[in-house]
Amino acid sequence: MTRNHKSIVRRTTVPSSVSAPLSTPLFTAVAYTSDDADALDAQYEGETHGYTYAREGHPNACVLAEKIDWLEGTSGGVLTSSGMGALGAIYLGLLKTGDHIVAGDQLYGRNLRLLTQELPKMGITTTLVDPTDAGQVANAITPATKMILVEAVSNPTLRIADMEGIASISKDKDILLVVDNTFTTPAAYKPLEHGADITMHSVTKLLAGHSDVTLGYAAAKDPALNRAMMDAVVTWGFTPAPFDCWQAERGLHSFQIRFDRAQANAVRLADALAELPQMDAVLYPGRADHPDHNRARAILGDHPGNMISFRLKGGRTEANRFIRAAKHIPFAPTLGDIATTISHSASSSHRALSPKEREALGITEGFFRVSVGVEDANQLISEFAKALEETKS
Repeated sequence: MTRNHKSIVRRTTVPSSVSAPLSTPLFTAVAYTSDDADALDAQYEGETHGYTYAREGHPNACVLAEKIDWLEGTSGGVLTSSGMGALGAIYLGLLKTGDHIVAGDQLYGRNLRLLTQELPKMGITTTLVDPTDAGQVANAITPATKMILVEAVSNPTLRIADMEGIASISKDKDILLVVDNTFTTPAAYKPLEHGADITMHSVTKLLAGHSDVTLGYAAAKDPALNRAMMDAVVTWGFTPAPFDCWQAERGLHSFQIRFDRAQANAVRLADALAELPQMDAVLYPGRADHPDHNRARAILGDHPGNMISFRLKGGRTEANRFIRAAKHIPFAPTLGDIATTISHSASSSHRALSPKEREALGITEGFFRVSVGVEDANQLISEFAKALEETKS
């Protein structure tokens, strides 16, 4: 006997509603349907707005990008699957074989690898210079230079770039200025308001804030540059996952509160660490003994941030003792979590550099970077002091 069953596969539509959800829904769809071929043409030609295929954009990425745009004071920003994806979109979307980059010599380690080892395979070369000296930037420029890239506050030594001088050079020479704003965040510094052409973030870090997503963001003043970066995202497959965007949006809602609390903690922790005999140096832009303190005040104002770096007296032995003793402070190669974390640059972010290259940057075996979180400040100070005391044994 033949049974007559009706198929329900793809036969339903999303229910309509005169009310809207309070929180952003999660859109996991890979493909979107259109009324007909003409309607699809209209979308691709930009006559109407809609979604076609998730690699080309999806609602959760658009919502998150717009909210970061608000923070940076811009529009049209591009979301990517990671901070490195954002850098990839910048390089692949805006540069070509034969182009030259002038970049700060203190950058995230994987970016340094990309600049010095991977991009040369494509015929794009880089000269690394000290970004605290605008004269070095000017001297490194050649007729092929198309981009200057710096971190306003460098990773991991927290040096402050001469942003005013570099922006002036960029403008005079008509060279794109790209600023990695991950450390500083829009709460402390807005690069596009200070002469930069492009700002970028590892959203993974402070903006999302909970170590549970991997995302990047880049935005340019010029809409044509945003379109070129978006083309690179779509072509190279740097598209972010909807769930990561949805998670990051939730984290972003508490960003300002987290930033303010973590920064206040960092101010107190930096001063406390500087008093301990185990320290060779404490680096924090908010302290008067920071080598670039005056410049930090000029560009960051009252927002020295939540990042602290320090050098322990001794080497790897003392570093390992400290890590093992700091049982309640996660040792992890990341930053921007809601909790305080510590990382050891020589064995993580800058491990690809030779010992000599790390030494030139001041990254010794006793060098640590602290991403200060929102815990009770007295608790943090006590935990660090106890752990450092054990480095002497």
